[in-house]
Amino acid sequence: MPRITLPDGSERSYDAPTSPAQVAADIGPGLAKAALGATINGELADLSRAIDEDCALSLVTAKTREGEIDEQALFLLRHSAAHVMAEAITNLFPGVQLVYGPPVEQGFYYDMAFPDGTNVSSEDFERIEAEMTRIVKEDRPFTRYEMPLAEGMSKLEAEGSKFKIDNARRAAEAGSAELSWYATGSPGTDWEDLCRGPHVPSTGRIGAFKVMTLASSYWHGDENSDRLTRVYGIAFADKKQLKKHLELLEEAKKRDHRVLGKQLKLFHIDEQVGQGLVLWTPNGAVVRQELQNFIGEELRKQGYDQVFTPHIGKLDLYRTSGHFPYYQESQYTPVIDRAQISELATEGCSCSDLANRLEDGEIEGYLLKPMNCPHHIRIYASEQRSYRELPVRLAEFGTVYRWEQSGEIGGLTRVRGFTQDDAHLFCREDQIADEVRGCLSIVKLIFNTLGMTDYRVRVGTRDPDSSKYVGDPGNWDKA
Repeated sequence: MPRITLPDGSERSYDAPTSPAQVAADIGPGLAKAALGATINGELADLSRAIDEDCALSLVTAKTREGEIDEQALFLLRHSAAHVMAEAITNLFPGVQLVYGPPVEQGFYYDMAFPDGTNVSSEDFERIEAEMTRIVKEDRPFTRYEMPLAEGMSKLEAEGSKFKIDNARRAAEAGSAELSWYATGSPGTDWEDLCRGPHVPSTGRIGAFKVMTLASSYWHGDENSDRLTRVYGIAFADKKQLKKHLELLEEAKKRDHRVLGKQLKLFHIDEQVGQGLVLWTPNGAVVRQELQNFIGEELRKQGYDQVFTPHIGKLDLYRTSGHFPYYQESQYTPVIDRAQISELATEGCSCSDLANRLEDGEIEGYLLKPMNCPHHIRIYASEQRSYRELPVRLAEFGTVYRWEQSGEIGGLTRVRGFTQDDAHLFCREDQIADEVRGCLSIVKLIFNTLGMTDYRVRVGTRDPDSSKYVGDPGNWDKA
């Protein structure tokens, strides 16, 4: 029978399977009332999740012990609010098909396919929120139920939503042997959605919410596929947190770089040039050049060598690096020799045949570079080197290109062409620690100089279940 280890190291033993909700109630009524979810061995879960073996359990409440907003609680609240918003919209707009609705860092959204002739606008937000308020006041439980994969697929096929069928197939491809749904109330009676969870215990636990904006999106991010409507919202544990967030957004609008950029004549984005392609005006060029001079000088102090590489490279280079075809959805279309295109057209080569032959390497071409890495590696490999010459530090203010979807482009934050302060270091294993420290020191220096103190650092490591890495796994584990 399960033995539960709590964050303070204390343990609780049970004679039968239990749940986070039961553990919270055993600790005290206050915690039982405040708990929104739990982590079981580090995995976020519903309060109703069955625990039938030993585990480490941490209960999630709206705020941490330090009084800060709990990020895991926000995830639960926003995921649940996405379901409530989806239910409200399906009630108000019959025939709408749901695609997917995840929580994100700034709130949540739900992608939806509205019937032809039916549109949603910001004028509908008030009545959507009113319907959401009704659902929240009813305080219906988020009820999870599961089906074996085959039975679940039959259910979805009978319902006829190609979007949900696709979601289920993707879950199956990822290894799921069953499918799960969440009903806001009783399964088979109340509204429900295909979902992995987790959620807060009931709709009434969503303290405050607001429908924020609309945007266009495409199914799977493919602009040749179904055009969808993305409805964004925000949710917090209480109205005070929501009010503070909305006030911060209003203040941020006044300092929006798109507004300031226009007022100060720093940059311009022109439709004739292309969405997401920035034109730096004389004022902006001064700021950019001074920033580049500052960073460049600090790089030189740390022994970096400046290099320059072309904006384009052969497809074979990116096949070797793995950037093509694995990330082709976020890259510009390859450039192919005109004569070869004419020859292929004469042969009757279709678009799909062309794509397959490009992927297989039968056709050569060029690609606007999505990253600087392959070019820098070729510079390093261009001559023989002794281990005594290491480390070699190559730096470049390199311009790269990404095919961002039109609905995702915004100002200078999501663009299709940008210049990055990029560097690649080639060193011996015994030099790695010093080089990492050097990288971090220059980043901290630049951030502090620019007054950027509120940031997070994420470290990427090798996924043992993935093949998308090079080198010896032992070296990755050592790193």
